[in-house]
Amino acid sequence: MFLLILILLPLLSAIIAPLLKPKAATYLTALFFLLPFFGIIYSVLTNYTPVIHLMTFSAPIGEIYLNFDFISHALGLTICIVSAMIAMFALPYMQHRFEEMKLDVEKEFRTYIFLYDLYAASMLWLVYSGNLILLYVFLEIALITAFLLIYFYGYGSRQWVGQLYLIWSLVAGVLTLAGILIIGVNHDTLALNALMLPGVTVSTVAWAFIFIGMVIELPVLGPHVWLPWAHAEAPTPLSALLSPLTVGLAGYVLLRVALIDYSFIVTYRIPILAYALFSSIYAGFSVFRQTDFKRLLAYSTVSQMGYVLVALCLGPFGLIGLVIQYMSHAFGKSILFSSAGGVIAVHHGLRDLRKMGGLHDSIPTISNAAVMGFLNLGGMLTIGMLGEFFILRGVIETFGISTKALPVLLAVIFMFILSVWYGFYTIKRVFYGKPKSTERLEISSYLYVPLYIIGLVSILLLFPPLSSALIPGLKAVILGGLIP
Repeated sequence: MFLLILILLPLLSAIIAPLLKPKAATYLTALFFLLPFFGIIYSVLTNYTPVIHLMTFSAPIGEIYLNFDFISHALGLTICIVSAMIAMFALPYMQHRFEEMKLDVEKEFRTYIFLYDLYAASMLWLVYSGNLILLYVFLEIALITAFLLIYFYGYGSRQWVGQLYLIWSLVAGVLTLAGILIIGVNHDTLALNALMLPGVTVSTVAWAFIFIGMVIELPVLGPHVWLPWAHAEAPTPLSALLSPLTVGLAGYVLLRVALIDYSFIVTYRIPILAYALFSSIYAGFSVFRQTDFKRLLAYSTVSQMGYVLVALCLGPFGLIGLVIQYMSHAFGKSILFSSAGGVIAVHHGLRDLRKMGGLHDSIPTISNAAVMGFLNLGGMLTIGMLGEFFILRGVIETFGISTKALPVLLAVIFMFILSVWYGFYTIKRVFYGKPKSTERLEISSYLYVPLYIIGLVSILLLFPPLSSALIPGLKAVILGGLIP
């Protein structure tokens, strides 16, 4: 029951924080996400995975409950630590943004912190939802609050970008809802514990609706058109949640449906895998063409979401890789979008890569944080290493060791190398080279200390006791569950 109380705290923060001054509201938000973070860590270390019944509706909805298994714990701890730290980062950043927009700081901060808390809390509740319709409800709350944050506080044509994001998200949501309802009508329930019993199948039509909807939401190449706009023009604290946390939740939804019935992925494995690899590699090369720092990071997200779709195709080990890839990408990209925000804040809106170079001399703390972000994306010395290991093992377990498997293995390895390549390219182009000024700028500690804490968590999760508790727990749910 203590976990239920802990995940209620972020929702409580959405009610209380708007009543406080900006600094107090920020600290309350951070505290109310850190408490569940430590509660989830304790649960992982002690193998505590309760199921909490909330209520029961008639068919086709069925039981509404909270599912505290290791998959949800992995995503839950990620959402909590990133949301807590980005809330701290946002304190000076959003005050600067309100002043830039000539808005009343205290009044606007109340609206902002309410939307921020509700947005982050809805993602946390989504991953613990044990019923597909409850999961969908929280997904929609997350999408609408993100839209409002872009609409009110974004950059450029923020209202047009907000509407673009909302329309694409609604299309994805409606398709997914159609698939969920078909599952409910076919089985008289949407409760995961009932759907995950042996012998339950998901019809091809339902799978197709959910798959197309979530591919739009991820997104991969093609339906990705909304992402560079939304991620680039959103206020940076939202970018630091939208890219790292929200888009990856589409992969989480696909994972949950795959654990009910994996046959759709088996049937269409090769075309999906080919599409995912092409998307990841194409978007990876697109990173090199960008001249806007935030759009560069947005294309990197498209490439990284290709990892998620690749992992989905690679059996139980790939599914473990999918969960870890969500965590790794969330840690890395939250650091990187915040680093871009730090550059914008201290260099008066600087986003153009052609005007950058040598920024390490003026803002070394942000430069070093960005390196930690790219280490996560490249799978180096962080939990990202485990994600790449399980994806590669998924390739070998799925295709075996043969000349036929070699093209897939080489393509996956190249996909990994490409992330490291554009990571070093970006670091060199933004922070190194001939400096335009060697003056060390004063910078608020809020703009970099939270990023180091996220980076530290990403490193600690690579080593025991956290990794030695988390990985067996994920194996128990995925390997010992529905996919023998």
